[in-house]
Formats: sequence, C-alpha cells, structure tokens
Amino acid sequence: MNWLLVIAGAAVGAPLRYLTDRAVQSRHDTVFPWGTFAVNVTGCLALGLLTGAVTAGAATSHVQLLLGTGLCGALTTYSTFSYETLRLAEDGARLYAAANVVASVVAGLGAVFAGVTLAGALWS
Repeated sequence: MNWLLVIAGAAVGAPLRYLTDRAVQSRHDTVFPWGTFAVNVTGCLALGLLTGAVTAGAATSHVQLLLGTGLCGALTTYSTFSYETLRLAEDGARLYAAANVVASVVAGLGAVFAGVTLAGALWS
C-alpha cells in the first residue's frame, strides 16, 4: 500500500514540477535557472511544513509518504539543479553557477527551517 501512496504523490509532483519550471522560466529572460530554483525552494518549504506536522502529530506517516516522498520527491530535482549548474559553468557563466549553488542551498535550508517553524507554531 505504501508504494501506491508514493506513486500517487509522484504522479502529481512530476507534472507540477515541469509545468511550474516552464511557467517561471518563461517569465525571466536570463540564463539563471529560476524555474528549477523555484520548484526546489517550494518543495523544501512544503517538506518542512510536512515534517513539522508529522512531528507534532498533525499528519500521519501515510500523508508523509504521499506528500513528502511522492509529491516533494518528484517536485524537487537535485539532478536538474546539478546539470544546470554545470551547464552554466561550462558556458562561461561561472558567476551564475556559483550564485545558483549558494542561493539554492541557502534558500532551501531557509525554506525547510521556515516550514518546520511554521508547522510548530500551527500544531504545537
């Protein structure tokens, strides 16, 4: 049963990632991968909220599998982040590549922290 929850979440997360990435990137005329950055930070915030909810007893392990492993796992993308960073560096946009690494790590960690903190305030 657990694997069905993961599959169901991923079936929503993967197309949501693609559509969000394309929508965000189409609004920015730059080589910086704003679409991937947006889905990764959003996924970090959602995972932080979910983790805080599970810790507080407001969400079950089934919800964690559906939304955390399935949806967030398919929504966020470390491989695309890595590929786009490498592409930026190889194309001579090393400042953008470095900015992508620093901003993604700082914003991702900040979003997880904010999500856990918000969940704690809501459900503790």
